[in-house]
Amino acid sequence: MTSPVLSVRPTTSIVDAAQLMLAHRISGLPVIDDSGALVGVVTEGDFLKRTELGTEPKRSGWLHVFLSAGRAADEYVHSHGRRVEDVMTRDIVVTPSSASLEEVVEAMGRRHIKRLPVVDGGQLVGIVSRSDILKALANRLATASAPDASDESLRKAIVAELGGQFWSGNGLIRVDVEGGKATLSGTIFDERERDAARVCAENVPGVQAVEDQLVCVEPISGVIIMPPQQRET
Repeated sequence: MTSPVLSVRPTTSIVDAAQLMLAHRISGLPVIDDSGALVGVVTEGDFLKRTELGTEPKRSGWLHVFLSAGRAADEYVHSHGRRVEDVMTRDIVVTPSSASLEEVVEAMGRRHIKRLPVVDGGQLVGIVSRSDILKALANRLATASAPDASDESLRKAIVAELGGQFWSGNGLIRVDVEGGKATLSGTIFDERERDAARVCAENVPGVQAVEDQLVCVEPISGVIIMPPQQRET
């Protein structure tokens, strides 16, 4: 997570909030009250429908029949308001600092959000964004070291990984490894399994290359699709 966190108050002007986001190249800011408690989040999306831009909600006369006065008033505040509290999102999802990376990613995916405030004891202590997840991924990929493994141990590792996958064809994919190069042969029944098998082998630490010799048999028509290098060009 990122800590300490740039934040604004509910009474901050939207001009100051927007300039702060632009200056720091961030797409959202947590909003805290005088006690440091999180009360909302303001994002780029909250500035899209503004009267200054001519993008405020517009409806024809007859559509107003279906719009309550309260809803219309709320939209007016959002498109004309001058303070962060007028446009911020109040229904926010938070996470404790003890949450696992899996829990954070699941919460962000379920709610389709780009950032997750981290709150402990009612106080904002940090924020996790998609860029933080990307940094974690890049670091893990960069620091992953290939073990000094024999060809047979690599073959067994690929076979074990394939065996745990629902799509792998119940053992119809054969694996051979020589000099760190894995060769995949046998039969698959969906062309999408070809890339999945390759990725499976590539992710075994120590595998230097993967050769695709898989033959795909379309189960309904019986059409046979040869490996890429054996197809006519």
